Amino acid sequence: MVNKDDFLYPRGRYYGQVKPENLVFNANLQEFAQKISYICNLETSGKIPPEQAYEQIKGLWKNLKRSKKELRIGEDPFHSDEGNSE
Repeated sequence: MVNKDDFLYPRGRYYGQVKPENLVFNANLQEFAQKISYICNLETSGKIPPEQAYEQIKGLWKNLKRSKKELRIGEDPFHSDEGNSE
């Protein structure tokens, strides 16, 4: 039997470097993409106004950026801007 959540919110397989923070960010990114798709479809069909769609997307983007920062995605853990790095 197919789970409706698997149908409505499909998850793609992750092929990147397997680290907990990468897996969490990937899940967040896939959720972001799914929600953006729904918002775009609602706006295109006239169910929500463009301004509302924009504000919702802007909020989702801020959440994704915060997630990236909190998970320290893209940062070099061995390089610090504090102090001397030689």
